[in-house]
Amino acid sequence: MRLFNRKKDTDVGEQVVLLVEGMHCSSCGLLIDDELEDIPGVRFAATDVKTGRTTVRLEEGAHVDTAALVAAVQQAGDYTARPAA
Repeated sequence: MRLFNRKKDTDVGEQVVLLVEGMHCSSCGLLIDDELEDIPGVRFAATDVKTGRTTVRLEEGAHVDTAALVAAVQQAGDYTARPAA
């Protein structure tokens, strides 16, 4: 769990945005972020509970399957996720 060790810098690769449903509070967002940040190749994740959007930034040159990101969100709790259009 990396609640206070977020790695947010500009030297990162691709960005993936997910639309997440089922969140109720900021703790939901932190649970999702932590689960996503455990995936190798993910630099950081930032969830906005109000908009239902999670932004995932990957390490430079990393390739992470979107299905793995969606599965991580679902593993974090009773949430559903899909890639933003």
